[in-house]
Amino acid sequence: MSNIRITKQFGFETGHALYGYDGKCKNVHGHSYKLSVTVIGKPIENRNDVKFGMVIDFSDLKKIVKEEIVDQFDHATVFNETTPHIELANELKNRGHHVILVDYQPTSENMVVDFSQRIMRRLPEGIALFSLKLQETESSFAEWFASDNMKSIL
Repeated sequence: MSNIRITKQFGFETGHALYGYDGKCKNVHGHSYKLSVTVIGKPIENRNDVKFGMVIDFSDLKKIVKEEIVDQFDHATVFNETTPHIELANELKNRGHHVILVDYQPTSENMVVDFSQRIMRRLPEGIALFSLKLQETESSFAEWFASDNMKSIL
């Protein structure tokens, strides 16, 4: 049976600020992120399996991504915990805002790496993460490919 790639797309709203950056993104701002998640595997060949012919049920993939990323990052503000933004983060938290502190600069590049790790640890055996595309604007995105980061994906 052939390896097949399937993709599911997600959307969420997240704010962030890039501490120390020399442009506008040093200010707190937000994006309507679009995340495309592509996994690869062989379709189930067992005719008695209710998921016969599927690599992974789209609803199972949705559950993983929703729990690991969308539910956590949607309408949150992300700050690097190792910068002075921690003071702003704590003030926002005290006022009831949803704040996520990460150990990296919250660029699309770093977020897509974080997301890849979160998704990979939840995928069932025989299914591998092939790629992620995190789009922060209509014309700007970061991509992560397993082939660029691992010797073997299956």
